[in-house]
Amino acid sequence: MTLATVALVLGLALGQHAPAPAADPHAAPAPHGKVDAHGGGHGGGHEASLPETMMHHVANGYVIEFPGICQGGFHWNCELDMVEATHGGWKFHVGQATIDMTPSKHVIMMLLSAVLVTLLLVVAARKRSLVPTGLYNFVELLVEFVRGIAVSNIGAKDADRFVPYLATAFFFILVMNLLGLVPFMATATANVSVTVALALFTFLVTQYAAIKSMGIGGYLAHMTGGVPKSLWWLWPIMIPVEFLGLFTKPFALTIRLFANMVAGHFVILALLGLIFAVSVWVAPVSVALALGIFLLELFVAFVQAYIFTMLSALFIGAGLVHHGDHDDDHGHAEHGEADHASHAAGKAPGHG
Repeated sequence: MTLATVALVLGLALGQHAPAPAADPHAAPAPHGKVDAHGGGHGGGHEASLPETMMHHVANGYVIEFPGICQGGFHWNCELDMVEATHGGWKFHVGQATIDMTPSKHVIMMLLSAVLVTLLLVVAARKRSLVPTGLYNFVELLVEFVRGIAVSNIGAKDADRFVPYLATAFFFILVMNLLGLVPFMATATANVSVTVALALFTFLVTQYAAIKSMGIGGYLAHMTGGVPKSLWWLWPIMIPVEFLGLFTKPFALTIRLFANMVAGHFVILALLGLIFAVSVWVAPVSVALALGIFLLELFVAFVQAYIFTMLSALFIGAGLVHHGDHDDDHGHAEHGEADHASHAAGKAPGHG
């Protein structure tokens, strides 16, 4: 949250120092315009302000910027419009609904991340040996690290069942985070839609683990929060609370990853933007601070992948009921998760 606060303050400062010029109400919006074949820039003749440039950098869109040959020569700001490249976009009509499957900037980053993770594992697996060395040793070290997270939070008995998912989530998120630090790339995890999808996978795996462990009857019984049948009149209160509690965990996963990745990029862009908003004389300080934040972002990329994996394992473990922990007299389990014991409690009738 500290980075988010700093980003907000710097963004407000840039907005005051660099007000946007009055725009033609009939002109197209500037931040997401494209470079046409005649070198028209961001469209409409409107020069984007620094806050608009910052938002354009972190926001999703169909325009991909890259250095290359365009407009008759080499330029650093060539643009590829995916709508034009796909001849109007990939749109499908299902009844009255229109589904737009045109690949956006963040979708391309996700696909690139998936390809890189696959290539990394394939290349590493080709050099397997009894004594691991090189890339295979590095990948094995990370997989063992993820397995250690699973064992600590799920338990040695059930951890190996969920290591494939946890390792996939860890590598996928890590590569997406790191790609966002490469020039001309984008951070897919700075898109709340991406983090929602990742959190939903954890949510589904968590519910599967709970139902598999407790059975349908036990799973539904735990929605009463462990309140015995003699206090059935409390169920109308406990059931809505427990039901809402199911969604607080994926919500926390979504916002934590999204906010941290967006905040870091905003801080870097705001610090560099001070050069243009204030004076060129602040360049040494701005660049030095931006470099420090960039190095911090490298650390954050690993930390956020670890936190997402650790919390996913924690939530999965909280949904499991280990048969050795059952209290047969009450029909509910005593689980060791202090943060939300009611989600770990309960068992199917006849278990144990």
